[in-house]
Amino acid sequence: MTIAVDTHAKTFKRGLAKAALLGSVLGAGFFAGLSAASAQTITVWSGYPEMAPFYEHVAEGMKASHPDLTVKVEAIALREHEKRIALGLTSGSAGPLVIELPGSTASRYIENELLPAAPDDVAAFVKDPANFGPFFIDAVSKDGTVYGVPLFRGQGSLFYNTDMFKAAGLTEPPKTMEEYTQYAEKLTQRDANGNPTVSGWSMRLSGGGQGIAEKFWINLFQYGGNVLVQDANGKWKADYANEAGRKALKQYLENVHVAKTVTPEMPADAEAFERGQTAMFIRESWVIGDIAAKAPDLNYATAPLPRGSIALPTNLYVSAEGDDAKVAWEFTEAANSPENLVWLLQNVGWLPNRSGVDYSVVTDKVPAFGAFVNYPEGYEFFTLPAIGPIEEVLTRLAAQLTNAFGNASLANDDAAIDAFLKTAADETNQILAREDLLAQ
Repeated sequence: MTIAVDTHAKTFKRGLAKAALLGSVLGAGFFAGLSAASAQTITVWSGYPEMAPFYEHVAEGMKASHPDLTVKVEAIALREHEKRIALGLTSGSAGPLVIELPGSTASRYIENELLPAAPDDVAAFVKDPANFGPFFIDAVSKDGTVYGVPLFRGQGSLFYNTDMFKAAGLTEPPKTMEEYTQYAEKLTQRDANGNPTVSGWSMRLSGGGQGIAEKFWINLFQYGGNVLVQDANGKWKADYANEAGRKALKQYLENVHVAKTVTPEMPADAEAFERGQTAMFIRESWVIGDIAAKAPDLNYATAPLPRGSIALPTNLYVSAEGDDAKVAWEFTEAANSPENLVWLLQNVGWLPNRSGVDYSVVTDKVPAFGAFVNYPEGYEFFTLPAIGPIEEVLTRLAAQLTNAFGNASLANDDAAIDAFLKTAADETNQILAREDLLAQ
């Protein structure tokens, strides 16, 4: 078996002519082996360069059963990866592929019949509740049909500085959103004039475009709300001009303008946490590896959020036919073996989506992963809807929120908060209506 890793995708050729797309692999056997006499090559396309060693590791494990299989791993930056897929799938010129994609992006290719449905054996593997929960099954399905195999996700949890907690007399992480503000007040460090020098809770207040709206959605979700909700007809509407939205926005405003535990100008996010400039913040599991590299002596812990988290699942899809499809789908199954998933968590840090896997060998060494993989029963996930204007919706909402965060007059005026939320929600709904996606 040959494993070729090209993190710059130097071998990727841009097809110029339209070609017939690769056929369905519905009849392919998921666990079927290949003839050792038949040399084959499949290419894995990834949008995360750090995933290249994982796919190489999976390929290495397949050498015994497929000695004549060559697996080429082409892992490039996410935006370039998205462009590559758009061109490669529409031209049909890329050859046998295993493609890494979030369900929201894959949906457009599935709708245009550019990605085939999974074989029956793959679908059975994915739909087995012992392997994946309903959230992850839905993420790779459309109208009840499975098109891919879940692999890993981004997910938020609370990171908190245990030394700062101890100094503030706090012995456990906050369990409710009300406690988040109470803790932030106790944890904030101030100068002689009472101005915060170390924020009690680093909140996303500026920069980052749609990321501001995503972080707001996480807090909103803890109060029982969502930026968007879907109706029975598959259409969407804004769902934050309500009590949940008021509570979520008011919490931002109170922390910035009333309790003054944080300001838009203060250092924020992972960099601030690693430098001891904030006591707690909500972020994804990649921060664990970042802390190990940049602040190895930092004393910290993680905790699940009160209700649940955003989860952005990334899945594996196949564009191939015949024997190539068989081995490509087998690669997706090998990637989901418990041994390989433990390797993924331990060596890359992305969170595997498969249930029923014992990750204790990793969490015992790095307890911070525990909040991400050992979340409480009933913990809920939400993800970004697979609709065309989702980025526009979030970017426009982020711009509105940035203005609101800087408006001190809103902090003690519930009626003004409600009016703001209605205006923002109306804009969201106008975008959906323009795309014929607005629920009635």
